[in-house]
Amino acid sequence: MPSLKPFAAAANTLRSRLSPSLRTRGGGGHGPSRWTSPGHEDHPKGLPFSRTPPPPGESRKWEDWELPCYITSFLTIVILGVGLSAKPDLTIETWAHQKALERLELEAAQPAVDSD
Repeated sequence: MPSLKPFAAAANTLRSRLSPSLRTRGGGGHGPSRWTSPGHEDHPKGLPFSRTPPPPGESRKWEDWELPCYITSFLTIVILGVGLSAKPDLTIETWAHQKALERLELEAAQPAVDSD
């Protein structure tokens, strides 16, 4: 079995030559980031939307856009649910099935003619 030392040495050499040119998240710590402006947090606090939670026993106050957004979303789901479940079945298979049933009924309604 061949030794893996030459591959490891080649990988280390390649990594050392490429690492300065690779971009890392947050700019890699080399000067200011081009994605942030002064006063912008480089590292988030780990809280949803970077908001501090309210003190214990208090609830969060809704913003003025939240209630209309929630009502509109709920009504959209209800209207789509009712509308899509009540839509007519217009597939070609259903149409062909109906036509086949009509032809069978017509054939059954006609008196059987014997050619004797």
